[in-house]
Amino acid sequence: MSAKIRLQRHGSKKRPFYFIVVANTTAPRDGKFIEKLGTYNPLTVPATIRINRERSLHWLQEGAQPTNTCRRILSFKGVLFLKHLMRGVSMGLFDEATAMEKFETWNSSHEELVAKREEAHRKHKTDKRNDTVRESVRRVEERNLAKAASAETSEQPETEAPAEAAAE
Repeated sequence: MSAKIRLQRHGSKKRPFYFIVVANTTAPRDGKFIEKLGTYNPLTVPATIRINRERSLHWLQEGAQPTNTCRRILSFKGVLFLKHLMRGVSMGLFDEATAMEKFETWNSSHEELVAKREEAHRKHKTDKRNDTVRESVRRVEERNLAKAASAETSEQPETEAPAEAAAE
């Protein structure tokens, strides 16, 4: 039996939500699966990914092939890097403690990078919102000034008309 790590779509129309599952290659996309490894929600910014690293690593070592999207997700969460390190342990290049230390170092730097990206996105979003508010306020002020100017010009001919009548 050949196994794949793939996405199983849930959610309503135009509101996708995915389970990351291990399934037989002949099983339908949303059909029978062997084990649920996690979830993926692409609608949130950034996308929310929850995954069981240990079970994912187990299935990768058993020979399960991830689809392209699942490969990206597993790479982002560090499962493929962990598999790479465990292969080095099995080849005798270093021990398991060193491998876990390398993974923890990578994971902490990766989490910092993701946090910076989230903060930059949040800042950009608030800046954009503030710019929109400023632009709206500017437009309202311009409209008020234009109304005041037009009111002044409409009042001037009325004050000049009696002065012209008095001069005649």
